[in-house]
Amino acid sequence: MPPSTKKIRIFSFSWRDLAIFCALFGSAVLLCILLHMASSSEGFAYSIFILTVLLISRFTTGYLFGTLAAVLSVVGTNYIFTYPYWAVNFTLSGYPLTFLTMLVVSLVTCTMTTKIKRQEDLRIEAAREKMRANLLRSVSHDIRTPLTSIIGSTSAMIENPDLPEEDRLLLLTDVRDDAQWLIRMVENLLSITRMSGGQAKIEKDCEAAEEIVGVSVSKFTKRFPAIKVSIEVPDEVLMVPMDATLIRQVIMNLLENAAIHGGNVTQIRVCLSREGTNACFSVSDNGDGIPKERLST
Repeated sequence: MPPSTKKIRIFSFSWRDLAIFCALFGSAVLLCILLHMASSSEGFAYSIFILTVLLISRFTTGYLFGTLAAVLSVVGTNYIFTYPYWAVNFTLSGYPLTFLTMLVVSLVTCTMTTKIKRQEDLRIEAAREKMRANLLRSVSHDIRTPLTSIIGSTSAMIENPDLPEEDRLLLLTDVRDDAQWLIRMVENLLSITRMSGGQAKIEKDCEAAEEIVGVSVSKFTKRFPAIKVSIEVPDEVLMVPMDATLIRQVIMNLLENAAIHGGNVTQIRVCLSREGTNACFSVSDNGDGIPKERLST
């Protein structure tokens, strides 16, 4: 899927930008009126309006409102706050320079703001693409376990036609449970893909944490029967609000990573404990661990 692009128009209009423009420019005019009533000095208006042009250019999109602020600032300063008052005088000393200064400030600020917003959009899009890539990489890992179990159970029934009915029923039950788990996992993965649009919603229900650990370990031992797994849980029953499928998958991933990447792992310890108001799941093994040279990467 190609990355989406967001274009910023040079003279774009939005009601948000209009509101910002009216608020900042109106505040500048009001402040100049108050200062003009309190003092006969005229030089303050130029500084206030230059600052206003800078702020409007910074907080609006494109060049429209920044340029408009520059033009109105020069005209307003000349017409309202420079003698003769309430009259336009193009013969004032430095008038063209003032206009050019405000216009340059507006254009430079708008240009910098537009570039910053484009860079931010690119950064956000790159983060989204990275999340999508990580999600696609994890799909094969997360789906492999139930598929492997389903294939193993169905192969056992096909290759052993004389299998006792009780064993066949047990295998079919495992196939059904793994298929249901696979469906829930795919639904959760699809919901994660909507996170960038703010549409993801994780349903949480109070679940017994030790049951989640037990189910995860049971599925793991079917795939890695040679590895001994010990479980430590508190005496009290921990009811934790969670999405059970996602938490089981997290524990399964930790167990499988320990078995596959731990190096000579023969024992894994899964511990559930209470830490204040939180439930803590931990997975440790007796493997070789992570090489020291890779810890800093």
